[in-house]
Amino acid sequence: MSGPKCQVVMAIMVTSTKKAANRGLGSGGRFPGPNGKKPGGNGFHDGGGSGDRKKRKFSPAAYRITMWMVLAAIVMMFGALSAAYVMVSEEQHTPVPMPRMFFVSTGLILVSSVTFQRAKRSLQQDRARAYLRWLLATLGLGIGFLTSQLIGWRELARAGVYFSGHPRSTFFYLATALHGGHLLGGIGLVFYLVIRRLRPLWPLNAEKNTAWTRVVGLYWHTMDGIWIWLFALLLIFK
Repeated sequence: MSGPKCQVVMAIMVTSTKKAANRGLGSGGRFPGPNGKKPGGNGFHDGGGSGDRKKRKFSPAAYRITMWMVLAAIVMMFGALSAAYVMVSEEQHTPVPMPRMFFVSTGLILVSSVTFQRAKRSLQQDRARAYLRWLLATLGLGIGFLTSQLIGWRELARAGVYFSGHPRSTFFYLATALHGGHLLGGIGLVFYLVIRRLRPLWPLNAEKNTAWTRVVGLYWHTMDGIWIWLFALLLIFK
């Protein structure tokens, strides 16, 4: 075969070869990615690779739900202890005097809830210095509460009331110690808020700062309420 006919046949063969190659490369003339899909990897299109994936969105609700779950467990524990104490009090009539320092500690923790609320309000008003001052005041009152509790225990010891004396005295020490331990955790949380405030990038994390302040406030106010309940219980059934 020669002449014009041969040239036509060769042109048709070249054109067919180019079309087949383009079909094999896929759209745009590029090689397919893994698993025969387009570039993107593993058969899934991720918009340009893992480096471009969006970060998980911050959710204040997740913070609140987690804190509510923690507080529910704590409240149930103190509720069970309180029920046991009431049952023991009906059988055991040995009195346990209320230490005078426990009245002082009650006043301190009530004031600490007020100062924390002022800190929260200062944050809402974008008053960073006032926010820090009220947090430090809350820290001081919390430490004062724990100190007054230790002094109250010394008063009990001087009165001859010890942990292993009888069931009511055991509950007295156990309940106040558990509450003090949980309040110590609250002091750690407030201190964490102070650290966040002192960070150079603090203004850039306004949403997280607000969420943290709210959940820590929820914890702190709950510890306040639990102490008022315990104080009333110990005072009534002393």
